[in-house]
Amino acid sequence: MRISLIPGLALFILTTASQAISPAMAASPAELRGRSFAQANCARCHSIDRQGPSPLAIAPPFRTLHTKYPLDTLAEALAEGIDTGHPTMPMFTLEPDQINDLLSFLKSLK
Repeated sequence: MRISLIPGLALFILTTASQAISPAMAASPAELRGRSFAQANCARCHSIDRQGPSPLAIAPPFRTLHTKYPLDTLAEALAEGIDTGHPTMPMFTLEPDQINDLLSFLKSLK
């Protein structure tokens, strides 16, 4: 009876482990670079995760940006510089590769 439990237990462990690893492994290099950029430049105010509030209440979580702005239209704003009109938001102008990476990350949060 113990021998028959071992394959089932092994299958359970492998399935659970693969589910935990899959999201990280599924992320493209662009998404990972975009997340790194967001962590370094945006996470002080914005939530950059799939859940949880933003550290600054008025800063929208990144996971909700696609509901207010079509993400593909943000490329031009990121290239020209985002200026929100409130003093706590720094002015950002991104390079084309940074824009692609950040948009890839934002799309992964949908």
